[in-house]
Amino acid sequence: MLARKPLAAANPKVTVSLASLIDLAGFAARIKLHNPQFRAKQSGGYVSRFKGRGMEFEEARIYQAGDDIRSIDWRVTARTGTAHTKIFREEREKPVFISVDNRAAMQFATRGVFKSVLAAKLAGLLAWTAQQQGDRIGGQLFSEQFCRELKPQNGRQAVLRFLDALVKGGGGPDNANPSSMSLEHVLARLTHHTRPGSLVYFISDFRGLNAQAEIHLAKLAEHCDVVLVFVYDALERRLPANKGRYRFTDQEREVIIDSADEQRLSAYQQHFTDRQQRLELLANKRGLALIQCSTTEDPIQCLR
Repeated sequence: MLARKPLAAANPKVTVSLASLIDLAGFAARIKLHNPQFRAKQSGGYVSRFKGRGMEFEEARIYQAGDDIRSIDWRVTARTGTAHTKIFREEREKPVFISVDNRAAMQFATRGVFKSVLAAKLAGLLAWTAQQQGDRIGGQLFSEQFCRELKPQNGRQAVLRFLDALVKGGGGPDNANPSSMSLEHVLARLTHHTRPGSLVYFISDFRGLNAQAEIHLAKLAEHCDVVLVFVYDALERRLPANKGRYRFTDQEREVIIDSADEQRLSAYQQHFTDRQQRLELLANKRGLALIQCSTTEDPIQCLR
């Protein structure tokens, strides 16, 4: 079983390096970003399901017969005394916003790699894919102590800035929070920082997902295309068949689970099932995409 140790920095299963994330650029061509229904036939364009999504304001002109009255620019109309219509143009690029969970529970695995390492690799692949498709890359990194947002920008330097933040953990004196950062707080910030029309990936184990957090996700989905990426370890889903006592520790606290205790074993497995089903129901209800990826799976295959 993997455990967090002071000297584990060189272990690629426990920590992620900037070099390993940079190397993922060569695999990005195998991946396509989600919500292809919004991608226009012309290169770099996106088709909008409704105004404000993948569209940018270009100008206001005098109202003409046949114009949609919902597009009337009332401020210009009031100022000039003549009805004016807002004209929008399709965006040539789309902001891709990647939120990555780096809370304590993500520093865990019993096989494969830590959930935090898997999350970083998934985020790196998505960032390189967005860059190669000509989109802007931004993101959000959070733990119990901090939450940091990176404004979407163009080019390779934007990806490297994001990857560097992933490796360093994203925290710092300017974005530290004295109180515990809840998932609903993080999602509220995400809703505030993402502009309408963005493609948003939220990579997490979704511990702490509650009704208020779901409200923020629903609000985010009204104006953005949202993909939930659920990362988990196999032991979270089900304990080994061999009966025995299993000890879990983060070197500060420990929990012992006796798999011979049928009642406790059932409650343990039901806890994961409830979280998984809650995500599936939320995705179906709100029209979100949902990807599930275990710590033993290849992140490239998960995203494909």
